[in-house]
Amino acid sequence: MKEFTITSVIHSCTPEELSAADQELLKEAIAATGRSYAPYSRFSVGAAARLGNGVIITGTNQENAAYPSGLCAERTTLFYANSQYPDQPVEVLAVAARTEQDFIDIPIPPCGSCRQVILETEKRYKKSVRILLYGKKETYMMEGISSLLLLSFNASAVE
Repeated sequence: MKEFTITSVIHSCTPEELSAADQELLKEAIAATGRSYAPYSRFSVGAAARLGNGVIITGTNQENAAYPSGLCAERTTLFYANSQYPDQPVEVLAVAARTEQDFIDIPIPPCGSCRQVILETEKRYKKSVRILLYGKKETYMMEGISSLLLLSFNASAVE
């Protein structure tokens, strides 16, 4: 039997340690949580993506009584960006989440489906998407989805 180790690099910082452009993107993701439709979970998520041309796109989670019919903030943001600006790569994706009481202390990572969509976005534009995950006590920053999607499922698996 062979064993190997896979590692991830995730940076932890405060929002103030980020560049002004990244702070602006986080603020857009935070503001987007206010437009979330989350009547069932009461857990609001907002996302903001900065495209290659500098345009910022936002999205929110959209719930449905039939839970599988809802959609996460990351996917609403990326699908809108990819459909409205098909020639512009997504450079940075910021995500923020809150309960009814307040924003969460430690960032939440994207779900498996969102991770897969981020991977496909990277493949589409042949460029990594830098990811910012907001928490009140710390913010995580990573270069590309590979930090969160180890042993990813990609097109080579079905060729």
